[in-house]
Amino acid sequence: MKNTILIIALMFSFGVFAQDIAPKFEKDGEMVKATYFHENGEVAQVGHFLNQKLEGEWKMYNEAGKKIAMGSYINGVKTGKWFFWEGNGLKEVDFYDNEIANVIQWNNSEAVVLNK
Repeated sequence: MKNTILIIALMFSFGVFAQDIAPKFEKDGEMVKATYFHENGEVAQVGHFLNQKLEGEWKMYNEAGKKIAMGSYINGVKTGKWFFWEGNGLKEVDFYDNEIANVIQWNNSEAVVLNK
């Protein structure tokens, strides 16, 4: 199970650089806000870079614009709680030093709300 989540997490990490439509970069204080797009023009990922490393909260969306993952980076390293939406379920993955430390599977009968 942890291996499946790790593979999904790695796909999202590498997916940052695998978009076909030109990404949009904007200065945001000391950071650079990056927006990546799917081929259909929908937003694929939104997050920030600091000193050319992923930093802060990143959100990922599918081609229909539905959020499929979100989590945070510190100095390019996944950290803290990440959330992965899969169908009617939600996986809560705790990262420690860029490695999976814990996984909790939530189902649709348990109310979990995270803003878009």
